Amino acid sequence: MMQLQAREQIQTLTTVVETTSQTATSAKVVPVTSRVSRWLTPFLDSLGRYLLLPLYFRRLQVTGQENIPKTGSVILAPTHRSRWDGLVMVYAAGKPVTGRNLRFMISQDEMKGLQGWLLRRVGGFPVNTKQLGVSTIRHSVELLRDGEAMVMFPEGNIYRHGQINPLKPGMARIALQVESSQPGVELKIVPISIRYSHPIPHWGCDVKINIGTPLNVANYSTKSTKKSAQQLTSDLEIAMTKLDRD
Repeated sequence: MMQLQAREQIQTLTTVVETTSQTATSAKVVPVTSRVSRWLTPFLDSLGRYLLLPLYFRRLQVTGQENIPKTGSVILAPTHRSRWDGLVMVYAAGKPVTGRNLRFMISQDEMKGLQGWLLRRVGGFPVNTKQLGVSTIRHSVELLRDGEAMVMFPEGNIYRHGQINPLKPGMARIALQVESSQPGVELKIVPISIRYSHPIPHWGCDVKINIGTPLNVANYSTKSTKKSAQQLTSDLEIAMTKLDRD
């Protein structure tokens, strides 16, 4: 009798574990996708470039646009100071400037309602800033393998204290995975500083966008993945800090 009860308990526990495992696996493989609407993207780009930004801000100053590669895989890595940052990035590095649409990794909290509906149609896709999901990594790698230009905010969230917050390691890991899985892709990471004349941007304030020299990810593929990611993250943080002080 005791053996029968023990077998039943083991069988029940096994069923629970298998069910939990299947549920967790299903949660991980929820696909992440993005697309660029051929009519909505240029419309919103023009709306922001020629109406919203010029009306809201007194001056938008962009330096270093020549540092943005016009072709090939590239990650644009700006500081994150405001919800205006995405539109500012399109102004500084969007299709009228570089000839290419931008893809955006955006906090899943921002991908809700009408805003989320719009963002999903202009190249945006969600990311859990607390835990980088497998599907998000997979989609990012696919985009970069295809030679896309992707905007990732390496600080993770908005910080208004005027200093570079320690960068999250996710960007470096994605970049190194792209480089290792497709040697010769020549992936670049471009450090960018976005600064507003006030901690909380308001009508009539100024914006300064400073674009730095790209980092070549292939130069960081000579060590172990962990050490390479740490070095790449550290060098990117140093470059962003320098740009933010200029």
